[in-house]
Amino acid sequence: MAHPKRKISKTRRDKRRTHYKATSPQIAVCSTTGESHLYHRAHWHEGKLYYRGKVLIDRTAETA
Repeated sequence: MAHPKRKISKTRRDKRRTHYKATSPQIAVCSTTGESHLYHRAHWHEGKLYYRGKVLIDRTAETA
């Protein structure tokens, strides 16, 4: 099993870890509803599930 010959300093360890950064999610605006949502994700608006500007599921029609 591999075993380090010397202790890695905190500075050296932290330099390596600086590359792991959280990026802010990209927000899109729906052209149909004007609702903000994540890219490539369906979103609910007034009881309807939209994806790429089209209605996938209409909950208002199901309950009526």
